[in-house]
Amino acid sequence: MDSKFLPTGYNREAITLIAGKGRYPALLTEIIKNKGIPLKLISIRGETQDSLINLFPDEDHVSLDLGKVNQLLKTLKSLESKYVIMAGQIKPTRLFKDLNPDIKLISMLAKLKELNAETIFGSIVEEINNQGCNVLDARSFLDDHLASEGLMTLTKKKPSSDILEFGINMAKNIAQLNIGQGIVIKDKTVIAVEAFEGTNKMLKRVGDLKLNNLIFFKTIKKNQDCRFDIPVFGLQTLELLQNLKIKTAVLEKNSVIIIDKAEVLKAAEKYKIQLIGFTAK
Repeated sequence: MDSKFLPTGYNREAITLIAGKGRYPALLTEIIKNKGIPLKLISIRGETQDSLINLFPDEDHVSLDLGKVNQLLKTLKSLESKYVIMAGQIKPTRLFKDLNPDIKLISMLAKLKELNAETIFGSIVEEINNQGCNVLDARSFLDDHLASEGLMTLTKKKPSSDILEFGINMAKNIAQLNIGQGIVIKDKTVIAVEAFEGTNKMLKRVGDLKLNNLIFFKTIKKNQDCRFDIPVFGLQTLELLQNLKIKTAVLEKNSVIIIDKAEVLKAAEKYKIQLIGFTAK
Protein backbone atom coordinates (compact mmCIF):
# COMPACT_ATOMS: atom_id res chain seq x y z
CA MET A 1 0.00 0.00 0.00
CA ASP A 2 1.54 3.30 -1.09
CA SER A 3 -0.36 5.48 1.40
CA LYS A 4 -3.42 5.27 3.62
CA PHE A 5 -4.43 8.73 2.40
CA LEU A 6 -4.93 7.67 -1.22
CA PRO A 7 -8.47 7.09 -2.50
CA THR A 8 -9.86 3.58 -2.93
CA GLY A 9 -9.20 2.41 -6.45
CA TYR A 10 -6.04 4.41 -7.05
CA ASN A 11 -3.64 2.14 -8.95
CA ARG A 12 -0.44 4.12 -9.43
CA GLU A 13 -1.85 6.26 -12.22
CA ALA A 14 0.03 9.41 -13.27
CA ILE A 15 -0.13 12.41 -10.93
CA THR A 16 0.31 16.11 -11.61
CA LEU A 17 2.00 18.03 -8.80
CA ILE A 18 1.10 21.72 -8.38
CA ALA A 19 4.11 22.99 -6.44
CA GLY A 20 4.78 26.07 -4.37
CA LYS A 21 7.82 26.94 -2.26
CA GLY A 22 9.94 24.89 0.09
CA ARG A 23 11.22 21.39 0.68
CA TYR A 24 7.74 19.84 0.95
CA PRO A 25 7.04 19.46 -2.81
CA ALA A 26 10.63 18.26 -3.39
CA LEU A 27 10.28 15.55 -0.74
CA LEU A 28 6.95 14.48 -2.22
CA THR A 29 8.53 14.34 -5.68
CA GLU A 30 11.35 12.09 -4.44
CA ILE A 31 8.95 9.66 -2.78
CA ILE A 32 6.54 9.42 -5.73
CA LYS A 33 9.33 9.01 -8.30
CA ASN A 34 11.04 6.36 -6.16
CA LYS A 35 7.80 4.37 -6.30
CA GLY A 36 7.90 4.48 -10.09
CA ILE A 37 4.69 6.47 -10.36
CA PRO A 38 4.56 8.85 -13.37
CA LEU A 39 4.71 12.45 -12.16
CA LYS A 40 4.28 15.77 -13.94
CA LEU A 41 4.85 19.25 -12.56
CA ILE A 42 3.02 22.55 -12.71
CA SER A 43 5.30 25.19 -11.22
CA ILE A 44 4.29 28.68 -10.11
CA ARG A 45 6.53 31.48 -11.35
CA GLY A 46 8.22 33.26 -8.48
CA GLU A 47 7.37 30.46 -6.04
CA THR A 48 8.55 27.00 -7.13
CA GLN A 49 12.27 26.41 -6.63
CA ASP A 50 14.48 25.88 -9.69
CA SER A 51 16.03 22.81 -8.03
CA LEU A 52 12.64 21.09 -8.18
CA ILE A 53 11.86 22.22 -11.73
CA ASN A 54 15.20 20.82 -12.91
CA LEU A 55 14.10 17.32 -11.88
CA PHE A 56 11.49 17.25 -14.64
CA PRO A 57 11.99 16.99 -18.42
CA ASP A 58 10.41 19.79 -20.45
CA GLU A 59 7.56 17.58 -21.66
CA ASP A 60 6.52 16.88 -18.04
CA HIS A 61 6.63 20.48 -16.81
CA VAL A 62 4.53 23.59 -17.31
CA SER A 63 5.20 26.95 -15.62
CA LEU A 64 2.25 29.23 -14.84
CA ASP A 65 1.74 32.65 -13.31
CA LEU A 66 -0.07 32.81 -9.99
CA GLY A 67 -3.73 33.73 -10.37
CA LYS A 68 -4.26 32.23 -13.84
CA VAL A 69 -6.91 29.69 -12.93
CA ASN A 70 -8.30 29.27 -16.44
CA GLN A 71 -4.81 28.50 -17.75
CA LEU A 72 -4.30 26.07 -14.87
CA LEU A 73 -7.46 24.17 -15.80
CA LYS A 74 -6.45 24.01 -19.47
CA THR A 75 -2.96 22.80 -18.52
CA LEU A 76 -4.32 20.00 -16.33
CA LYS A 77 -6.50 18.87 -19.22
CA SER A 78 -3.53 18.87 -21.61
CA LEU A 79 -1.36 16.89 -19.17
CA GLU A 80 -4.09 14.22 -19.00
CA SER A 81 -3.51 13.39 -15.34
CA LYS A 82 -6.55 12.07 -13.55
CA TYR A 83 -4.94 12.77 -10.18
CA VAL A 84 -3.58 16.08 -8.85
CA ILE A 85 -1.74 16.90 -5.63
CA MET A 86 -0.98 20.34 -4.22
CA ALA A 87 2.13 20.93 -2.09
CA GLY A 88 4.27 23.84 -0.98
CA GLN A 89 3.74 27.36 0.21
CA ILE A 90 2.64 30.39 -1.75
CA LYS A 91 3.98 33.63 -0.26
CA PRO A 92 0.92 34.94 1.66
CA THR A 93 1.27 38.58 0.61
CA ARG A 94 0.87 37.61 -3.04
CA LEU A 95 -2.86 37.25 -2.38
CA PHE A 96 -2.94 41.02 -2.00
CA LYS A 97 -0.25 42.22 -4.39
CA ASP A 98 1.38 40.93 -7.60
CA LEU A 99 -1.50 38.46 -8.04
CA ASN A 100 -2.88 39.75 -11.36
CA PRO A 101 -5.88 37.36 -11.36
CA ASP A 102 -7.58 36.29 -14.55
CA ILE A 103 -11.31 36.72 -15.14
CA LYS A 104 -11.98 33.20 -13.90
CA LEU A 105 -10.34 33.84 -10.52
CA ILE A 106 -11.95 37.29 -10.17
CA SER A 107 -15.34 35.66 -10.66
CA MET A 108 -14.53 32.95 -8.09
CA LEU A 109 -13.29 35.43 -5.48
CA ALA A 110 -16.37 37.61 -5.90
CA LYS A 111 -18.56 34.70 -4.78
CA LEU A 112 -16.64 34.11 -1.53
CA LYS A 113 -17.96 35.50 1.74
CA GLU A 114 -14.47 35.32 3.31
CA LEU A 115 -10.99 35.45 1.80
CA ASN A 116 -8.61 33.00 3.45
CA ALA A 117 -6.62 29.92 2.52
CA GLU A 118 -9.60 27.62 3.06
CA THR A 119 -12.03 29.54 0.87
CA ILE A 120 -9.61 30.49 -1.91
CA PHE A 121 -7.87 27.14 -2.33
CA GLY A 122 -11.11 25.30 -1.66
CA SER A 123 -12.79 27.02 -4.59
CA ILE A 124 -9.80 26.26 -6.86
CA VAL A 125 -9.86 22.59 -5.82
CA GLU A 126 -13.55 22.36 -6.67
CA GLU A 127 -12.90 23.83 -10.12
CA ILE A 128 -10.20 21.21 -10.69
CA ASN A 129 -12.48 18.41 -9.52
CA ASN A 130 -15.31 19.69 -11.72
CA GLN A 131 -13.29 19.03 -14.84
CA GLY A 132 -12.72 15.39 -13.93
CA CYS A 133 -9.48 15.51 -11.93
CA ASN A 134 -9.20 14.06 -8.43
CA VAL A 135 -7.29 16.34 -6.03
CA LEU A 136 -5.53 14.02 -3.59
CA ASP A 137 -5.10 14.43 0.14
CA ALA A 138 -1.91 16.49 0.52
CA ARG A 139 -0.56 13.92 3.03
CA SER A 140 -0.59 11.19 0.38
CA PHE A 141 2.71 9.25 0.24
CA LEU A 142 3.98 11.08 3.35
CA ASP A 143 2.76 8.58 5.96
CA ASP A 144 6.30 8.15 7.35
CA HIS A 145 6.75 11.91 7.69
CA LEU A 146 3.75 12.69 9.89
CA ALA A 147 3.74 13.53 13.58
CA SER A 148 3.11 10.39 15.64
CA GLU A 149 1.54 9.89 19.05
CA GLY A 150 3.48 10.72 22.22
CA LEU A 151 7.13 11.54 22.64
CA MET A 152 9.02 11.41 19.36
CA THR A 153 12.34 12.35 20.97
CA LEU A 154 14.10 11.40 24.17
CA THR A 155 13.27 13.68 27.06
CA LYS A 156 13.69 13.79 30.81
CA LYS A 157 10.52 15.68 31.62
CA LYS A 158 7.59 16.72 29.46
CA PRO A 159 5.09 19.48 30.34
CA SER A 160 2.29 18.65 32.76
CA SER A 161 -0.91 17.24 31.32
CA ASP A 162 -2.93 20.34 32.27
CA ILE A 163 -0.46 22.65 30.48
CA LEU A 164 -0.56 20.43 27.38
CA GLU A 165 -4.36 20.29 27.48
CA PHE A 166 -4.56 24.08 27.76
CA GLY A 167 -2.23 24.61 24.80
CA ILE A 168 -3.94 22.02 22.62
CA ASN A 169 -7.40 23.46 23.32
CA MET A 170 -6.26 27.02 22.60
CA ALA A 171 -4.49 25.97 19.40
CA LYS A 172 -7.56 24.05 18.17
CA ASN A 173 -9.90 26.96 18.97
CA ILE A 174 -7.73 29.46 17.11
CA ALA A 175 -7.38 27.12 14.13
CA GLN A 176 -11.15 26.71 14.06
CA LEU A 177 -11.49 30.46 13.57
CA ASN A 178 -9.26 30.24 10.46
CA ILE A 179 -6.72 32.57 12.08
CA GLY A 180 -3.70 30.28 12.07
CA GLN A 181 -2.39 26.82 12.88
CA GLY A 182 0.26 27.59 15.50
CA ILE A 183 0.55 29.22 18.91
CA VAL A 184 3.16 29.70 21.64
CA ILE A 185 2.24 29.54 25.31
CA LYS A 186 3.95 30.09 28.66
CA ASP A 187 2.28 28.22 31.51
CA LYS A 188 -1.44 28.91 30.81
CA THR A 189 -1.00 32.13 28.88
CA VAL A 190 -1.05 32.44 25.09
CA ILE A 191 2.06 34.44 24.17
CA ALA A 192 1.67 34.52 20.39
CA VAL A 193 -0.74 33.38 17.69
CA GLU A 194 0.21 32.56 14.13
CA ALA A 195 -1.84 34.57 11.68
CA PHE A 196 -1.31 35.66 8.10
CA GLU A 197 2.47 36.01 8.45
CA GLY A 198 3.10 32.27 9.04
CA THR A 199 4.83 30.19 11.71
CA ASN A 200 8.41 31.37 11.46
CA LYS A 201 7.59 35.07 11.54
CA MET A 202 5.37 34.47 14.56
CA LEU A 203 8.27 32.75 16.31
CA LYS A 204 10.57 35.67 15.53
CA ARG A 205 8.05 37.95 17.25
CA VAL A 206 8.17 35.68 20.28
CA GLY A 207 11.95 36.06 20.40
CA ASP A 208 11.63 39.77 21.07
CA LEU A 209 9.88 38.97 24.38
CA LYS A 210 12.90 37.04 25.74
CA LEU A 211 10.80 34.64 27.85
CA ASN A 212 11.74 31.18 29.13
CA ASN A 213 9.85 27.88 29.29
CA LEU A 214 7.79 28.49 26.16
CA ILE A 215 5.91 25.74 24.30
CA PHE A 216 5.04 25.73 20.60
CA PHE A 217 1.86 24.03 19.32
CA LYS A 218 0.89 23.19 15.74
CA THR A 219 -2.48 21.81 14.69
CA ILE A 220 -5.29 21.92 12.13
CA LYS A 221 -8.93 22.88 12.41
CA LYS A 222 -11.65 20.31 12.94
CA ASN A 223 -12.91 19.01 9.58
CA GLN A 224 -9.88 20.46 7.80
CA ASP A 225 -9.92 19.99 4.02
CA CYS A 226 -6.72 17.99 3.76
CA ARG A 227 -6.31 18.54 0.03
CA PHE A 228 -4.48 21.79 0.83
CA ASP A 229 -3.10 23.95 3.67
CA ILE A 230 -1.60 21.07 5.65
CA PRO A 231 0.77 22.38 8.35
CA VAL A 232 4.43 21.43 8.06
CA PHE A 233 7.29 21.36 10.55
CA GLY A 234 10.84 21.20 9.25
CA LEU A 235 14.47 21.92 10.01
CA GLN A 236 14.10 25.65 9.52
CA THR A 237 11.41 25.87 12.21
CA LEU A 238 13.35 23.52 14.49
CA GLU A 239 16.49 25.65 14.22
CA LEU A 240 14.43 28.75 14.98
CA LEU A 241 13.07 27.06 18.12
CA GLN A 242 16.66 26.29 19.11
CA ASN A 243 17.74 29.90 18.62
CA LEU A 244 14.81 31.09 20.73
CA LYS A 245 15.47 28.46 23.42
CA ILE A 246 12.01 26.92 22.96
CA LYS A 247 12.54 23.32 24.02
CA THR A 248 9.10 21.79 23.38
CA ALA A 249 7.01 21.49 20.22
CA VAL A 250 3.60 19.79 20.32
CA LEU A 251 2.29 18.61 16.94
CA GLU A 252 -1.02 16.99 16.03
CA LYS A 253 -0.72 13.31 15.10
CA ASN A 254 -1.29 12.49 11.40
CA SER A 255 -2.04 16.17 10.71
CA VAL A 256 1.36 17.89 10.80
CA ILE A 257 3.93 16.86 8.18
CA ILE A 258 7.45 16.67 9.63
CA ILE A 259 9.53 17.31 6.52
CA ASP A 260 12.44 14.83 6.37
CA LYS A 261 11.24 13.39 9.67
CA ALA A 262 14.29 11.24 10.46
CA GLU A 263 16.62 14.19 9.96
CA VAL A 264 14.42 16.50 12.03
CA LEU A 265 14.21 14.01 14.92
CA LYS A 266 17.99 13.57 14.87
CA ALA A 267 18.51 17.34 14.99
CA ALA A 268 15.90 17.70 17.77
CA GLU A 269 17.83 15.16 19.86
CA LYS A 270 21.02 17.15 19.27
CA TYR A 271 19.32 20.40 20.33
CA LYS A 272 17.55 18.69 23.25
CA ILE A 273 14.19 19.81 21.90
CA GLN A 274 11.32 17.46 22.66
CA LEU A 275 8.73 16.79 19.97
CA ILE A 276 5.40 15.53 21.25
CA GLY A 277 2.53 14.22 19.14
CA PHE A 278 -1.08 14.44 20.31
CA THR A 279 -4.43 13.14 19.13
CA ALA A 280 -7.22 15.71 19.03
CA LYS A 281 -10.33 14.81 21.01
